[in-house]
Amino acid sequence: MDVKQLILQGESETLEFKESLRLKEEIGESACAFSNSNGGIILIGVSDLKEIKGVQIGKKTMIDLAENLKKNTDPPIFPEITKIRIDNKEVISLKIKQAVEKPVFYKNSVYKRVGETNQRILSSGIRKLAREYIGRIYWDEQAHSEAGFENIDGKKIKQFIAKAKFERRLGISLTLSHKEVLKRLKLFKNNKLTNAAILLFGKNPQEFFLQAEMRCARFKGTKPLEFIDMKVLGGNIIDLREDGLDFVKKHIRLHAKIKGTERIEKWEYPIEAVREAITNAICHRDYESTANVQIRVFDDRIEILNPGKLVGGLTVDMLRKKHESIPRYPLIARQFFLIKYIEQWGTGTNRIVEQCLDHGLPEPIFEEIGETFAITIRKYHINETTLKELNSRQREIVNYLGEHGKVTRKECMSLLKLSKDTTIRELSELLKKGLIKRLGTGKNIYYYLS
Repeated sequence: MDVKQLILQGESETLEFKESLRLKEEIGESACAFSNSNGGIILIGVSDLKEIKGVQIGKKTMIDLAENLKKNTDPPIFPEITKIRIDNKEVISLKIKQAVEKPVFYKNSVYKRVGETNQRILSSGIRKLAREYIGRIYWDEQAHSEAGFENIDGKKIKQFIAKAKFERRLGISLTLSHKEVLKRLKLFKNNKLTNAAILLFGKNPQEFFLQAEMRCARFKGTKPLEFIDMKVLGGNIIDLREDGLDFVKKHIRLHAKIKGTERIEKWEYPIEAVREAITNAICHRDYESTANVQIRVFDDRIEILNPGKLVGGLTVDMLRKKHESIPRYPLIARQFFLIKYIEQWGTGTNRIVEQCLDHGLPEPIFEEIGETFAITIRKYHINETTLKELNSRQREIVNYLGEHGKVTRKECMSLLKLSKDTTIRELSELLKKGLIKRLGTGKNIYYYLS
């Protein structure tokens, strides 16, 4: 059937008309809907009334169309784009295949084709779509053709089961054979070890997956130019979590002070936040990438980087809010959950933010840099010179925030023994200088170091 006859039949479950190239959002939504359904064709330059309007096609028109879809869809859509001449007018055909991996997101939303319309589906529908899709075999579930039980550390399996029984009351006996344990954990399939089994319990996982190394560096100053210390860590990914944290502890300060008769020690960074960030990097990284997880310690910050952008439509802005847990590799995530390394509620990044604020530090930075996801935990940027420029009341507020993390206006009034107006004025000055930030509403407003 030629294209003109196709247009005469009108829009359908597999055919969509778009009059103009300016309708980028609608084109993206339609492409997403077709990929989550049975595929389809988008004809650009044709009106809803089946009129062939045509479009102007420049040198980069086709490239820009393809790039827009690739950039804004996850997993990316790669359409088959062709230019068609009908009645002396140019029409663009976008042929969209049904996705191999579902659901496909366009920006932060998922669409599905229902009749002649694109329907946006909510979280319950997204989960249903994912369950309906059974063709996907995640990388962590795949059987490894070369590794055998001689490459597995039985002691590590027993340690894992003991911890999982304690943390989550896992009903697997310590007396079972290693093979039976791995079967019950879905880490041994078709008489083969899965990739996840090797990463979790391998004697030397890097023999099979060199990318599972962790690269750690302490740099001099604030730029990644001169090394003070550098290590490449190997071993199973469960142990790597604490090994990476040990490297960080080696290169950050531990402060101690006496309160009454008690000695109190405090790291300059919140250790639980650093541990959580390292756990996220190991658990959620892209193991199909040849890059490594990196930990970079500078004078003013710690950076934890992992290969692989956010998946499932998540954005860096969503990480500070309530969001769903969408693991890249469900099998690895499940084992980390069993030993309470993660919670699978999408709360890990929220905890990192809270722990930094409670420690008196600014909010961490979440960002995607190319194909890498990075978390940066920073010190607050108030130095001795800045402090000298403040009056005694402002310095007292800053010092209190450095120790306690946050303060309310009422707490400030009590702390400084000042009137309400004077307290508001001092807090406003610190806000203007960019040294503190305000969060919350009404009676729940509090201040923290920026």
